[in-house]
Amino acid sequence: MLTMDPPDHTRLRRLVAKAFTARRVEALRPRTQQIADALVDNMVQLGPPADLVEHVATPLPIQVICELLGVPYADRDRFHIWSEAIVSTTSLPEETVQEYLNNLWGYIGGLVAERRREPGIDDLLGALVRARDEHQDRLSETELVELAAGLLAAGHETTVTQIPNFVYVLLHNPDQLARLRSDPSLVPAAVEELLRYVPLGVGSSFARYAKEDVEVGGVLVRAGEPVLGSLSSANRDGTVFADPNRLDVAREQNPHLGFGHGVHHCVGAQLARMELQVAVATLVTRLPGLRLAVPEADLRWKRGMLVRGLLGMPVAW
Repeated sequence: MLTMDPPDHTRLRRLVAKAFTARRVEALRPRTQQIADALVDNMVQLGPPADLVEHVATPLPIQVICELLGVPYADRDRFHIWSEAIVSTTSLPEETVQEYLNNLWGYIGGLVAERRREPGIDDLLGALVRARDEHQDRLSETELVELAAGLLAAGHETTVTQIPNFVYVLLHNPDQLARLRSDPSLVPAAVEELLRYVPLGVGSSFARYAKEDVEVGGVLVRAGEPVLGSLSSANRDGTVFADPNRLDVAREQNPHLGFGHGVHHCVGAQLARMELQVAVATLVTRLPGLRLAVPEADLRWKRGMLVRGLLGMPVAW
């Protein structure tokens, strides 16, 4: 869907939008909290130092999207590796990108075949298969497989990245972290502020093409010319946000673009928002002494990918 325009984009988006409504996502919150608590329990039992990325940030979103979509969590090590092909710019050779995509599509194709053998399974993948088989004009077989693969990859890769990003920024803003710890009711506002303050993408990602001549910032952009817009810059716009370069976990007016805007506004925004709220609240309340367990210079960051974030985050508490 990322590379589609209406009406094809609208057609496919409608098929999945009902799975990500605020009501359905809220119904997943207790289960998400249960998963988060179990992961933190396990990390605490292992003892510090422990890698927050490995033990909490990665498995939490993966398990949630697996249960929603209907993908076996036991296969996570395989499809998590293949998913890098969707967010890679230069981290993988071109032939590896295609190999991983083929693996991911083949894997989803196998799950689609299972749903056809067992049509009564009630999950998002089963619903998409029924939409394909009962109304073949709604999506093609290729669209079915690639849509499900995209939901699986995007449904965890972005949140996996932002959980440690958020923790990293909070640890570097101890006054705001202390405020959050003293008043956990601020978590929803804090997550919105972190979505504004912390860039997920490394750059401008996709080009947008002008449909007609338009002046932007005193520059004439002619019809058909590409423009690279920076969402990160927009989220620091001083004409919209008061004191935009300051993290304020209690910020009230926050029309950020952390999930994009318009027809391509993230279809899974409500799910990601809920997962981030659960993750931040759980870590802040259950690990009041949370801190980095290694010097700053030892942290390793992702490279050559559309998303920016930590490869690992050793912590103590």
